[in-house]
Amino acid sequence: MKKMAMFCLMLAMGMGLAQAVKPAAAKKTVTTVFCTDIHCDHCANKIMNNVPSLGKGIEDVAVDVATKEVTVTYDAAKNSDENIVKGLASLKVDAKPKKATEQKK
Repeated sequence: MKKMAMFCLMLAMGMGLAQAVKPAAAKKTVTTVFCTDIHCDHCANKIMNNVPSLGKGIEDVAVDVATKEVTVTYDAAKNSDENIVKGLASLKVDAKPKKATEQKK
């Protein structure tokens, strides 16, 4: 019985070690500029106060009212431009992607 318990313990430890040794996948970060219909600071605050509605993987959001642009940096494995446009639409902000740049980390 002790041998079986020891075998199970060693097996569990080996499985945990195997998962810890796996190399991390390269994180693909995308920054997209969206052209929007915002026109005031209230619109900008509405976006900044509701960042979770833009979806998962959001790392940074910058709103420029003067140029009517919203710049979003996100993890491409967790989100997409289309999902962010839908998230902005849920805030009653019309948006379309203007430019995207990719960075690998």
